[in-house]
Amino acid sequence: MSTLEILAPFDGWCAPLDEVPDPVFSERMLGDGVAVDPVTGILTAPCSGRIITLPASAHAVSIRTPEGIELLVHIGIDTVQLGGRGFEARVAPGASVHAGDELIRFDLDVVARGAKSLMTPIVMTPSQGLVIQRRRAAGVVAAGEILFVIAGNVISSPQQPSSAPDGPAVSRIVPVILRQGLHARPAALLAQRARAANAQVTLSAHGRTANARSVVAIMALGIRHGDELRIEARGADAAQAVAGVIAGLEEAAQREAAAGHGTQTTGAAPPTGTSLPTSAAPRAGPAQAGVLLGTAAARGLAVGRAARIERRDIEVREAAVDPAHESAELERARVNVRARLERVAGAGGAERREIIGAHLEFLDDPLVNEAAHDLIRAGKSAGIAWRSAIRRSIEALEALDDSRLRERADDLLDMEMHVLLALAGEARPMHLPLPERAVLIADDLLPSELTALDRQRLAGICLARGGATSHVAILAGAMEIPMLVGLGSGIREITDGATVIVDADHGTLHTAPSPAMVEQAQAAVESRRRELAALRTAAQADCRTLDGTRVEVFANLGNASDAAAAIANGAEGCGLLRTEFLFIDRETAPDEAEQLDAYQAIAATLGAKPLVLRLMDVGGDKPLRYLPMPAEENPALGLRGVRTALARPDLLRTQLRAALRVHPAPRVRLLIPMVTDLAEILAVRAMIDELKQELRIHDHIELGAMIETPAAALTAGVLIRAVDFLSIGSNDLTQYTLAMDRGHPQLAGRSDALHPAVLKLMAAAAAAGAAAGKMIAVCGAVAADRCAIPILLGIGVRELSLVSAGIPAIKRQVRGLRIADCRDLALRCLELGSATEVRELAAQTILTGVAR
Repeated sequence: MSTLEILAPFDGWCAPLDEVPDPVFSERMLGDGVAVDPVTGILTAPCSGRIITLPASAHAVSIRTPEGIELLVHIGIDTVQLGGRGFEARVAPGASVHAGDELIRFDLDVVARGAKSLMTPIVMTPSQGLVIQRRRAAGVVAAGEILFVIAGNVISSPQQPSSAPDGPAVSRIVPVILRQGLHARPAALLAQRARAANAQVTLSAHGRTANARSVVAIMALGIRHGDELRIEARGADAAQAVAGVIAGLEEAAQREAAAGHGTQTTGAAPPTGTSLPTSAAPRAGPAQAGVLLGTAAARGLAVGRAARIERRDIEVREAAVDPAHESAELERARVNVRARLERVAGAGGAERREIIGAHLEFLDDPLVNEAAHDLIRAGKSAGIAWRSAIRRSIEALEALDDSRLRERADDLLDMEMHVLLALAGEARPMHLPLPERAVLIADDLLPSELTALDRQRLAGICLARGGATSHVAILAGAMEIPMLVGLGSGIREITDGATVIVDADHGTLHTAPSPAMVEQAQAAVESRRRELAALRTAAQADCRTLDGTRVEVFANLGNASDAAAAIANGAEGCGLLRTEFLFIDRETAPDEAEQLDAYQAIAATLGAKPLVLRLMDVGGDKPLRYLPMPAEENPALGLRGVRTALARPDLLRTQLRAALRVHPAPRVRLLIPMVTDLAEILAVRAMIDELKQELRIHDHIELGAMIETPAAALTAGVLIRAVDFLSIGSNDLTQYTLAMDRGHPQLAGRSDALHPAVLKLMAAAAAAGAAAGKMIAVCGAVAADRCAIPILLGIGVRELSLVSAGIPAIKRQVRGLRIADCRDLALRCLELGSATEVRELAAQTILTGVAR
């Protein structure tokens, strides 16, 4: 290609991009071009090509020409907020079009009333080797007339690798069962899996294809719950790459299930008797004087003083020194930001670690970084290039009709800010100043801005914009800070220091409460605080049923910060430490010293409480870059758990040495995953005995086996002789018993651990433990299921291990049960025909007080 003419998409007034009232376009962050202020409501194709993106809102469209040039036409400014009102798409994504073909119809009056401006940018997205040679001067233009001419040759495109590796192609089509679709965190998991394999991996859906190594490209596919996703890989590790991506989807589904669905459930439900009176806290409905209506992002109630925080602009140097210098500066800034994020990730809970993990994926996103370096090679400074690349990705997300994916634009803005500050030699302070009992008032808030605030002074958060599923909302829920979003511009009228009431249970912000309302709200807040404190205090004591039966309640852990939270919530120890966090997403296996440091830190946090350390559960559905494995048609039935460990005794031996060196040794119990027969236990036991002699350890080290397969459950009476305890992994046991993939959208609702068949296998294992006088634990998701608790106790389970946040409530429930009642309930449930019947019976008995 030498030149390409870009035509006016409709009649109107041609103007330079500088006149567009949006810096994203006027500063050419999304590319160079011109703008047209339309006088007709029919948008036609400015060139021939294929439709790449056209969101359901139909406010924008992008076209890729046969030469590989991408062109974006964005009708008006801030039109995405119209949600499609006034727009009608006349083509679909993936369609081939010719210059002049009708693409979108829109109502000029409707759009003009709802948008900031009708000025429509037509821009060529940045691509190395292309320049705009001629452009039309300002003035009247008719549809079909030349706007500008592109000259040059496309050298590379950041969307896909420039060449495909040699090797066979492997593809699979899988359903996406994630309730929120492929948003940032699952996209990050898939990108990590794709990068781990020596293969080119692409994902396809809705007629679009994305480089699987790019988080932004994955999210831009706009994949929702129930959509089919095509995974294709080519190269030496193609089969392993596809299996890894599928495993990433399964891991994301497990994390979503463990966290609950939607942030509405992240906050604690208001304790009984502590809600504000209806007169003081009206439910969502017509706005009243002194009341702003919003959406609850993190539930709770707070009274405090309004504290406004404005986001300052970061000055960016426009003049570039030379491409080599600017590239080096950008890489230096990214390295500094990565190091800072990795440091703070260890200081927070699981939610913060996951969010920072997603941010690190954005930081390393090839789509963003290649676009930034293309701009640097074109003569831009590092700051301008980074901001432009980020804003281009933000535009792609904001064009989607999925609100959860649009909210991920905040995470990109966070990464933009971090890198720009690093380029300027600045760092965000650890804590931003706040008055006591501050209710933060802001237009919007980024995750890093929230974590920089002093939690001890922060009572609530109120945002004009924002979303209930944003990462900052997830953080607020984890920090137990009541948060309202979507309150609108009315919050700008709140005076700094004014007393306000945040009722995030009912979605209202009281901006001018009376003294009586303030007094009532403060009393309600204090009542809740006392009740929650009492619940946590009570959780510190040993747990016994009404008839005195001892039930231990442990926590499932991932690291030392998880351990601290577990102790605060009353955990009596760690019932399951998932050690694979040390093994996955890295180039080499962790050595003995690294593992010992990690295990010792957790043991030190637990103090005298026991630590059950599950041995490496990797391979198959959790592939490792440094562990070559043959391609497997069904990884869930392949080399995983103890099978992988015994296949690589060098890795197992290193882990066992590290675990045995934790001080004091008797406190650590070892747990073997995915056991199917006695020989596996004996092989691990023999290695432990050998290492004990080598390390001169004389204490008895308790060893347990996980009951995750029907084979293990049915032979529990044999297995129990070779171990000290059994731990039932209900998630895998359910999957293998019911022959239902947890990742199957049509079957996910039926894959229930309370199915009578699964309960019978658990009961068989529990009976074997009781006969041998040894402990039987449950460490799967069912241990946090209120319906399941009396049934588990009834079949003989005496140890529960669950997420730490649920421990106080589960301990309270156990203390209200009688084992005889639980046994009667369990016997009745074992004779039922389905999980639905079991749940109905369990719920009925709980409500009637038989199992309170």
